[in-house]
Amino acid sequence: MPIKNTLATAVVLSLAFGWASIAVAAPITTRALGHNSNAEYVNAPFMPYANPQAPAGGTLSLDARGTFNAANKWMTTGVAMIGTDYLYDTLMTGSLNEAFTMYPQLATRVTYDPEDTSWIVYHINPAARFWDGSPVTSADVKATYEALLTKGPMFIRSYLSDIKAVNTLDKQRVKFIFASSDNKEILLTVGQFPIFAKTSIDANFEKISLTPLMGSGPYQLGRVDVGRSVTYVRDPNYWGRELMVNRGRYNFDKIKYVYYQSDEIAFEGFKSGQYRFRPENKASNWATAYNFPAVKAGLVKKESIASKNPVPMQGLVMNMRRPIFQDIRVRQALTAAYDFEWMNKTLFHGQYERLQSFFHGSELAAIGTPSAAEMQIITPLLPKLEPLQRQAVLDEWQLPVTDGGGFNREGLLQARQLLLAAGFYYQDMKLYQPDGTRAKIEILINSDIFDRVLLAYARNLKRLGFDPVLREVDGPQYYERMRSFDYDMTVDVFAQSLSPGTEQAAFWGSSAANEPGNNNSIGIKNAAIDSVITKLSDAKSRDEIVLYTHVLDRLLRAGHYLVPLYGKSATRVAYWNQYRHAKNLPTNAVGIDYWWVDKAAEAHVNKYLRQ
Repeated sequence: MPIKNTLATAVVLSLAFGWASIAVAAPITTRALGHNSNAEYVNAPFMPYANPQAPAGGTLSLDARGTFNAANKWMTTGVAMIGTDYLYDTLMTGSLNEAFTMYPQLATRVTYDPEDTSWIVYHINPAARFWDGSPVTSADVKATYEALLTKGPMFIRSYLSDIKAVNTLDKQRVKFIFASSDNKEILLTVGQFPIFAKTSIDANFEKISLTPLMGSGPYQLGRVDVGRSVTYVRDPNYWGRELMVNRGRYNFDKIKYVYYQSDEIAFEGFKSGQYRFRPENKASNWATAYNFPAVKAGLVKKESIASKNPVPMQGLVMNMRRPIFQDIRVRQALTAAYDFEWMNKTLFHGQYERLQSFFHGSELAAIGTPSAAEMQIITPLLPKLEPLQRQAVLDEWQLPVTDGGGFNREGLLQARQLLLAAGFYYQDMKLYQPDGTRAKIEILINSDIFDRVLLAYARNLKRLGFDPVLREVDGPQYYERMRSFDYDMTVDVFAQSLSPGTEQAAFWGSSAANEPGNNNSIGIKNAAIDSVITKLSDAKSRDEIVLYTHVLDRLLRAGHYLVPLYGKSATRVAYWNQYRHAKNLPTNAVGIDYWWVDKAAEAHVNKYLRQ
């Protein structure tokens, strides 16, 4: 997914080269790339949210869920351990303050033709080294992409499907050739993936193993306690430490993830110092649980960090591959049965926002009724939509609002009428589908983190006459069922950047609907949505990105493909008071890789925990 003032030229790519952004009509070489944006920091000595004087040392410890049996998350089998991105460098790395702008990492620069964006050449830094001291070459890049395109997860193959060929020009230059010049962001996309050593790919890419593929990243895999924890150790010989993007970055000597089977147990682990940095996603904890002695002693801090990124859409998806969800009125009914106001008041202490958009909290969210520019795109698409979806696209969007009393009487009455209109019927107080089969819905989950929400929702479904079942399964079974789309409903999260593009096809595109392992967990097949994704991928300016995203947002909402749950525009974190960050945090992320440990404060925390 893209991490993303436009040039006065016929092309859509902005570039940063030397001391200014320039537009030329012949192949050029540049040190940074921006998709419909300038590279603001191309001449900066370090990123604005970094502290180049940050001390090195200490441990960053975090929690994780479930289990793992593999170190490679880029193959189609196995359950990968968390944190493996720390093992690898990418050709370029993104800015946490810009929509989609890339700066050098393994590559020092790129060469491309603004008038023919069907190819790009990445120039690999001759100083780049794998952990064993061997140089990173174009052959490693070629082998990496060939493995991803033929053996990687389906959503990755789809995302990279515009790659026609990867050619080695010499040891330091690799040329990507694309199927066409239409997809402008693919030039940057190919710079975002980890690069593995060819020898390691040839021998081990598809093996389920706890030994990672050979990388060139800032950390190596340290201790692995299977099913319980994984630790990464900073490589003292890391070749890229003085790169501009890495100054003040990767300051921790160790990064440790501790695995827990439930959030309740994980929170107790945090309180006892088993791990010391916790993104807090549970509203009741944030409101009432941070009153333990370490907090009162000033040894644990709470911080709410603002972000300009869209709030991830977290929702109960309806598997459109199942006949029960084919009628949009059924999907509307399932949304009407969700009582956000009661849950937010009773369970979440009023801390959450109802997600009214798939790009909530950002300029990409569609608001009000469609603008004149949006209508120019929407009007030709209307015949492709069913009547209810067509009308919802044109109307101002608003999810159902309840009185918060806990009964959701109006919502359930509305849902009942929708179900009857869809041909469902009641017999002996039970709901049946039009074909006479019982209206049963199984909700697949793999942890108890959503239990209170889903149990309350299931009660409302039962009041409607459904036979709802919450099915909690272990990690491996859950991942396999998700890969094969074996569920009725499940909770999924769709994280978005400020520069959506080609990756949207993996989320909502028809071609991804039946590809096992792809990200279209809903199974959407809609010609209008496909058309807008294509236009978005081919956007020629920032204004066009925003415009097409607004239209996409309206189409997705109008399809009632999921029940939006809740979210919050800020990221809430709690941590033991040994971690520090620069005064200016990134605008689009927490930026934990740029934090550091205060050794004196760490000693004080350690002394407290030993008591």
